[in-house]
Amino acid sequence: MSAIRYDNVDAIRRELTVLKSLDSSDARTMPSAFYNLPSFHELEKDEIFRKEWVCLGHIGEIANPGDYFTTELIGEQLIVSRDRLGEIHVLSNVCRHRGNLVAQGRGNKRSFVCEYHAWTYDIDGSLKTAPLMQKVKNFDHKNCGLPKLNSEIWNNFIFVNLEGNASPLASRMTKLDKLLHNYHHELRNLLFSEETIWNTNWKNLNENFMEGYHLFATHPKTLQPMTPTQLCKKVPGEEAWTAFRSYYDPNYPPRGPFHEDMTEDEQRNSILFNLFPSFVIAVAANYTLYLCLRPAGVGKVAIRWGVAGLKEDPNDPEVVAYVDLCKAFNLEDKEKLETLQIAQNTRYYQTGPLAPDDLEGTIWDFLNYVASKLGDDVKLNN
Repeated sequence: MSAIRYDNVDAIRRELTVLKSLDSSDARTMPSAFYNLPSFHELEKDEIFRKEWVCLGHIGEIANPGDYFTTELIGEQLIVSRDRLGEIHVLSNVCRHRGNLVAQGRGNKRSFVCEYHAWTYDIDGSLKTAPLMQKVKNFDHKNCGLPKLNSEIWNNFIFVNLEGNASPLASRMTKLDKLLHNYHHELRNLLFSEETIWNTNWKNLNENFMEGYHLFATHPKTLQPMTPTQLCKKVPGEEAWTAFRSYYDPNYPPRGPFHEDMTEDEQRNSILFNLFPSFVIAVAANYTLYLCLRPAGVGKVAIRWGVAGLKEDPNDPEVVAYVDLCKAFNLEDKEKLETLQIAQNTRYYQTGPLAPDDLEGTIWDFLNYVASKLGDDVKLNN
């Protein structure tokens, strides 16, 4: 029996449309090309990452006026900054004169200076000075600021919409906000953050984070003793997100401190969710682990991840121990996902059945989300 060839974008889009027609009892995976075909990756960048809300980081990374960090999203160079009034901006990191970078890395500044010709911009992106340009007829100082991109803050996380036409993010989160209310994530302080790159497709990591099926095999010593695969329960999601609860082993010690509003049930599980397309987060009883995923190529994903909690001191031994745990199981996932990326470069893998709804139903939700954006029954603007 010959393998079906999924070696072009049209074939993958047709498969996504077929997937939408299936009942959840027939839930299945996508073929390898879904994760490793460069032309499909380009389509994702244009039709998903330009048009959807994408998380860039946590407000704790720019806690003070003048703080900023630079980042990149599908080739767009960006600055995330906090101005003197405390307002957060997402700006294009490209000088309006000849297009060089105006900032690099992270830090605290009064202004951004392009080192090519010394054009200087305020922390909010407005142009302050442009040497000798007063001699240029019709030069409009006010219209030469750094482009400001559409952004929103949700639960202390910074989101950007590159195209600027997405409907407001907050209105999509009403049901999820109710699920998270008693955890009071808005009170949790940023305690750790880091950037890294893994050699796997962004969807592989997105799916891996959102299923409890792999815990017993991939994390037998780090996570399985605490949040065993057998105790995972899917949460009914919505168009913009999917989620599941990872319950703690009854014999595992309580994971305080808890906010006083939390129910006994909420104290005994973590809720993990995926805000489509690429923000994955685990809100535990005491800490939050989050990963902001950005495609860095068909076989690479850029990760900005961190930990937040009710504690204030990043050097608190309990905080350090939790961060070390996160680093340990992240390393275990990285190893599996990088070998997965190697194995996916084949034409012979077709599709396979997904595990029961409580274990991999979130992957089925994610695949249906991608199908709603890129199926061949969807009219694309580009």
